[in-house]
Amino acid sequence: MQDRREGAVASATPAKSGNWKDLRARVLSAAVLIPCAGLCVWYGGLLYGAMIVLAMAGMAVEWARMFGFGLETRRGQLCMAWAACIGIAAVAGHWSGALLVMVAGLVLGPALGAGQVAIGCAGLSLLWLRAMSDPGAGVVLFVVACVALSDTGAYMTGRLFGGPKLAPRISPAKTWSGSIGGLGCAVLGGMLIASLMPAAQPGALWRGAVFGGVIALAAQVGDLAESALKRARGVKDSGTILPGHGGLLDRFDGLLVAAPMAALLSLGAAGRAAFWYVGQH
Repeated sequence: MQDRREGAVASATPAKSGNWKDLRARVLSAAVLIPCAGLCVWYGGLLYGAMIVLAMAGMAVEWARMFGFGLETRRGQLCMAWAACIGIAAVAGHWSGALLVMVAGLVLGPALGAGQVAIGCAGLSLLWLRAMSDPGAGVVLFVVACVALSDTGAYMTGRLFGGPKLAPRISPAKTWSGSIGGLGCAVLGGMLIASLMPAAQPGALWRGAVFGGVIALAAQVGDLAESALKRARGVKDSGTILPGHGGLLDRFDGLLVAAPMAALLSLGAAGRAAFWYVGQH
């Protein structure tokens, strides 16, 4: 009996520690990714545009690969080039042309066309938020930070507290505690960022909290949607380019929903104000 108990404990210990086995890789890749992305967002212009175009092209490659079209295939190469053309047209200021190319991507078929639309909407939204809103870098920072805080908060609290599964048929690792923890982190982050923005208007604190939560919920929807796609296609990760995170789609799936939502909210803001001042005219 004692041998059995010791064996059970020994077998359980690796499983518990395995929950954190990718933490080091996540931290190291984030330590490289965050400063590089932050500099691109801060400087804007062609540097920021190039980053977004490269990310769009990379995500399009991963999307096509999940449907059996690797970069060695013509269909995979076409998906990469098509997504890049969407972003390049927007960087050049041809927004209507970028939208036309994005919609025309549906000729690739329902599966690959949906990827072009999803990735195109997110990329164009991030480019538009940086160029058309004020302060552009702050607005993009708000969106990206809230998505990252939601993801990191969910990862940490989910592994610390565990509990009931959020959507076991879609993503068995996700828990309600993780979802709530991620939401709370994004709310706090939204409050902080909104209050520190230049010329912060009255109500910035609570508005940052509300829209930080909205962005977090959108990000979690995007995360679950990508998890459902991967489960349907029978793949664990969309790629391996980011150690500890998988592929670009695995890391930025939340932005596929959060960025377009932020862009839509910006349409209701006063003038070129940050989108969390929506409704103030």
